[in-house]
Amino acid sequence: MEWYLKVLKEYVGFSGRARRKEYWMFILFNAIVSLILSVVEHYTGLPAILSGLYSLAVLLPSLAVTFRRLHDTGRSGGWIFIALIPIIGAIVLLIFTVMDSQPHDNQYGPNPKATV
Repeated sequence: MEWYLKVLKEYVGFSGRARRKEYWMFILFNAIVSLILSVVEHYTGLPAILSGLYSLAVLLPSLAVTFRRLHDTGRSGGWIFIALIPIIGAIVLLIFTVMDSQPHDNQYGPNPKATV
């Protein structure tokens, strides 16, 4: 939960680096919250307002943590646009986010694993 809150606190922090753990824990908690909201909407007969508002609220934090994750692998945040290529782009972005950090400092900042 602390990783999820850390990303939300840095919701427009597009600079720096994010560890794999920070990125994937945010994705996990984000998916859990989205699933719970969707189930609540389905069983109460509500339109998809709650899940829509939540998705809108976490859009910037999601983009920011993805940029920082790409920075951690030594890539520019602009690589996020590769996901616009159908199927292949999403697979490439997934591979980039699963890759290990660059072991030393890079142009985006110090290694977050070394500072922990």
